[in-house]
Amino acid sequence: MRLSFVKLHGLGNDFVLLDLRTGGQAPDTAQYRRLADRRYGVGCDLLLVLSAPVDARAQARCGFVNADGSVAEHCGNGVRCVARYLERRGESVAGRVTLELNGALSELHLEANGEVRVDMGAPRFAPAAIPLAVAVEVPRYHLAIAGVNHEFGAVSMGNPHAVFMVDDVSRAPLASVGPALQDSALFPARVNAGFMQVVDRSHVRLRVFERGVGETRACGTGACAAVAVGRRWGVLDGTVTVELPGGNLRIDWDGERDHALWMTGPATFVFEGTIEL
Repeated sequence: MRLSFVKLHGLGNDFVLLDLRTGGQAPDTAQYRRLADRRYGVGCDLLLVLSAPVDARAQARCGFVNADGSVAEHCGNGVRCVARYLERRGESVAGRVTLELNGALSELHLEANGEVRVDMGAPRFAPAAIPLAVAVEVPRYHLAIAGVNHEFGAVSMGNPHAVFMVDDVSRAPLASVGPALQDSALFPARVNAGFMQVVDRSHVRLRVFERGVGETRACGTGACAAVAVGRRWGVLDGTVTVELPGGNLRIDWDGERDHALWMTGPATFVFEGTIEL
């Protein structure tokens, strides 16, 4: 199989994009893993797979595949990269791109400074929506890992997130807590684990362990989840700079009465090519 691809990144969170809108066979799980492999393939955290949209208002339908070949529901940095890819192809309309994501339409605004602003929808805290295997929704949950009690907030940004508040993000227990959560019965679909240090009410530092990938340089949905949980806990304002290892994202959300949580950040084209699998 010969595949054409495009390599992009959002704050170092990198992607291989496959545009299958005009046909062509999609890779199987093993081939996705090969594409994502940094020694034997192209290398990426996640693959972006475009197919023809059902809704004529959208330029493309976008699917997401983790580096381990498992399917992801959403990727905030990834959709910004898709918007920039479509803009490079001359497919944006009045500075905007519309994508089909999980059967719904998402609007992305291409800013003059090279950043992309995305309506990420409303955070969902109901356990069934995350999914989180608890009977009652509360703002804070607790879980013991290796004899240590951890407090976290849980939210869906189209994919599941657990958010932990830490005093120093550089010493956050990603290597132990992140993998342990993937085997927890609390998260039947596994979970992305974010570790948030609150600098002040408009600035946090964040590291994220992504299911199927490990720690990444940045996580767009993770940044949204951190702000959503921080707002719910009363420690953050409506506009927050989220400082990630790869750079900064801006998150705007007025709170639970507001549908639209907006994420703004860069998206960068790296190169394009073909690969024989």
